[in-house]
Formats: sequence, C-alpha cells, structure tokens
Amino acid sequence: MEKAPRLDSAAMSLAVDRHELGPIGTNCYVVRESPAAAEAVVIDPGGNAIELERELARFGAVCVAILITHGHWDHLGGVADLAEATGAPVHMAAVERIALERISDFAPAELTLRPYTPDVLLEGDETLERAGISFQTLLVPGHSPAHLAYHADGCLFSGDVVFAGSVGRTDLPFGDWDTLVESIRMLADRFPPETIVYSGHGPETTLGAELARNPFLADLRAS
Repeated sequence: MEKAPRLDSAAMSLAVDRHELGPIGTNCYVVRESPAAAEAVVIDPGGNAIELERELARFGAVCVAILITHGHWDHLGGVADLAEATGAPVHMAAVERIALERISDFAPAELTLRPYTPDVLLEGDETLERAGISFQTLLVPGHSPAHLAYHADGCLFSGDVVFAGSVGRTDLPFGDWDTLVESIRMLADRFPPETIVYSGHGPETTLGAELARNPFLADLRAS
C-alpha cells in the first residue's frame, strides 16, 4: 500500500492520510479529528483492508465509520473486509447501493470482490457526526447518478467529481457532462476557494486552484 504525502495547510485541522488502494490505486482516506484521536473515519476503501487495519493500529485508532462517495467498483473493493473486521457501519447513497450489494456484476471479471449491504443509506444534505467530526453530505451527480461528496472542516472529499487538473468521466453508464458541471458549480458557490479537495484519484488540490486553472472548467470561469 503506497502512502502519499499530505497537503500542508494552516487552515486544515483534521488529520487526513491518503492511501492508494486496489488494482488501479484509487485514493482512500483515513480521517481523524487530530493526529492523537482514537477514532477514525475511512472514505472509499478500494482494497487492501488488512493493510488499512495495520495503519489504523499504527495510529492507535479504530475505524468507526466507512463513507462511500459512489458506487464504482474501484472505490468499493475493500468495503466488506474492512466493515466485517471493524464493525464500522457503511454509509452510501441509497440509489447506488446495488453497486455494492452486487459488486461482482459491475467489476472486471478477473477480480474477486465481496459484496456488502450498506448500513446507513444517504440521500445528500445530511449531517453525520462521526469520530468527533461533523461531515456534511452533498449530492454531486454527473460522474454517477447519486454521487456524494463529504465536507468537514475545510476539507472536501470529492470522490470522482473533480481532480487536480481534471474532472470525473461522464462516458460511463448514467454519466452526464452538464450535470457534472452543475455539481462542480454548486461546490464552487458553496465553499471558499481555499477548501482542500481530496479526490478519488491523484493529488490534493483546492477549489480555487481548479477554478483558476483546470482546463475542463473553462465554462465555469466564463460564467
């Protein structure tokens, strides 16, 4: 499991550690209220649950919740193993639960991924108090029909909506470009430019940096 460096920011108080997991190195985040916190939230465990457990043990923390941004297999591969090992409830959009419950139907045939039934079904616009952190859920469709982002303390866990220098694909089933752009517009209107964006792939960035330079967001800059 490769552990990537964390973006430094004086405005960020959460302890956020990024891990590239699964067959295509999808970002998974271990989020704690502080480096000394005894509880953690894990976002999008795409694989390597045993190594994640070792990392949590190294921190002296236990996983108390698993948050899923969307129902693509590369974000779900380690969910069942981590949930069963820790007892942490899995939170996921209700509309996309089938992607986890029938994960083998949607993943590449050469992979053996275990299904799981999510414990907490979300619609968006909920507030989740987990591990001493207040997460706000945001419905941001476009890459997938009920994609969720999670915001907490100046940090936006955006899944596959926006990346450093790119945006989520819309050529997959149920993807839609105009809907994705409107989701990103909503995020830009709602949160300040210094908001740190933790994406599903690639390095950390900020909303302001992407609005200023991301080539896929030229229409947002012009509007």
